[in-house]
Amino acid sequence: MRVLFLGGAGMIGSAAAARAVDSGFDVTIVTRSEPARQVADGVRQLRADVRDPAALRAVLADEEFDAVVNWVGFTPDDVRVHPELFTGRTGQYVFISTCSVFGRPVPNLPITESSPRRQPVFGYARDKIACELLLEDAHRSGGFPLTIVRPFHTYDRTVIPVLAGWTAIERMRAGRPVVVHGDGTSLWSLTHARDFARAFVALLGLDHAVGESVNVVSGDILTWDQIHLTLAAAAGVRTPVLRHRASESIAVHVPGWGEVLEHDFRHSMLFDTSKLRSLVPAFVPEVSFSQGAREVVAHYDAHPELRSVDEKLDRAFDALLKA
Repeated sequence: MRVLFLGGAGMIGSAAAARAVDSGFDVTIVTRSEPARQVADGVRQLRADVRDPAALRAVLADEEFDAVVNWVGFTPDDVRVHPELFTGRTGQYVFISTCSVFGRPVPNLPITESSPRRQPVFGYARDKIACELLLEDAHRSGGFPLTIVRPFHTYDRTVIPVLAGWTAIERMRAGRPVVVHGDGTSLWSLTHARDFARAFVALLGLDHAVGESVNVVSGDILTWDQIHLTLAAAAGVRTPVLRHRASESIAVHVPGWGEVLEHDFRHSMLFDTSKLRSLVPAFVPEVSFSQGAREVVAHYDAHPELRSVDEKLDRAFDALLKA
């Protein structure tokens, strides 16, 4: 099976490319420059700006693919010509969107693919909604073979999935309190990049996925306290000290977190994975967050240059605890 990745040199794209190669796919990626992450052996690399239709046409010539995956469609202008460009040369066009398109607070949990899309605050998610609508119109009016894939909070060994990053780990190891928003019990879902890749690659070339949107998430349900406690255990901290503060109070001392906490992290986000499981019955997440957290801490411990403490954030936490 021939698969074209437009972009895909980031965390989940590189994991998906490696999985696709392992599955026996013939994978080509198009990137403007040398990918920052290592590209899997066997992947053919082409150089072009995927947002430049003329350059993309030139580098692809008359090649056809079983599936085309757009990892770098962020605004409607990025995808506007794709229905015309790829109709007739692929059996499936996969647009990588995001579960951040769903409005907060979600009116009904768990979130399904048909939950309301609304994002008045974050431009990234608002533009993803606009891309989805444009491509959906091309599917309805002209039969463009669209599949929308929505990841949520995905991580691998290079990503500490809390806002404080390594600063939180360092404080816990030093026996110092770490601030957690709210009461620490709002619900969240984390997906390891390898698990995302396993589910995602199984959707490529799948006729039943054409015309569908699919939330590709693990289905795990974690509280923010559990996320911090699991990271602490991975870092060898038996009794971490967590202190809870209102999102509004945190925003006073850490202004950069204000919108994220108010419009995202404070809300419970859990997902119904029925559609994913119906399309990919064999998919079961393999990487628990306990295992993933150990991989994260081991990676950072092996790379001292990554273990930097944000001194401004460190002082803000101390100020919050005194307030």
